[in-house]
Amino acid sequence: PRAHCLRRQVLAAGPSQPEAMCTRAQFEQSNEIGVFSKLTNRYCLVGVGGSENFYSVFEAELGGHIPIVHTSIAGLRIIGRMCAGNKNGLLVPTSTTDQELLHLRNSLPEGVVIQRVEERLSALGNVITCNDHVAFVHTDIDRETEEIVADVLGVEVFRQTIAGHVLVGSYCALTNQGALVHPKTPIEDQDELAQLLQVPVVAGTVNRGSDVIGAGMVVNDWCAFTGSDTTATEVQVIESVFKLGGETDSRMRSTMRDVLIDQLA
Repeated sequence: PRAHCLRRQVLAAGPSQPEAMCTRAQFEQSNEIGVFSKLTNRYCLVGVGGSENFYSVFEAELGGHIPIVHTSIAGLRIIGRMCAGNKNGLLVPTSTTDQELLHLRNSLPEGVVIQRVEERLSALGNVITCNDHVAFVHTDIDRETEEIVADVLGVEVFRQTIAGHVLVGSYCALTNQGALVHPKTPIEDQDELAQLLQVPVVAGTVNRGSDVIGAGMVVNDWCAFTGSDTTATEVQVIESVFKLGGETDSRMRSTMRDVLIDQLA
């Protein structure tokens, strides 16, 4: 079957980047593609063992722009939940094998620092979310881990919750352009997060109403991939907040108002 490239809004991008858009995909029968992939501005990781269909979606949008690395972490395919990274570095748990570490080092661009982290909360993708400037981390993360995040990823680190949830990586998607957070995040919290990030923050859903944003999508500054169940309205919000469709702030506000009215109706 053809890859799930169902809806695209194309924006002319710079010569070094593909056209900006949001693409739907599935990993085998799962819409939780943020569980099986990790996307940054300099590399993309995808879990081994998925269908060619899944990989072809990433190849179509990213091939020739950034490396797409097929890997496992600690023998697991759920790499999106196991690691955290940005353009500067990649953090993996201590359970990552030497062979996996070597494969990642050989595959990632020069200058991307890879480091194993000894952390009790070992599903790093669930407890750390970041862009290239700021990271939010689980409130109980080790002090040493917090320092490693700041050092390796080159970010300012804040201990945060999203709508009362400590798994910040599960309930938030973050780029240098914007952030999508749990739909029940209060307005005051959205404003506080926006102040810390210095980018627009919007509450929303993926995969037809799922609040597990981080598990349901991956995004960087010019491209997003979401689960196949993601609705046209959800895609519109994603393209708005992450500035993937060239939409203006007023268009984004209008879109969000329509979404909120739909949810309240």
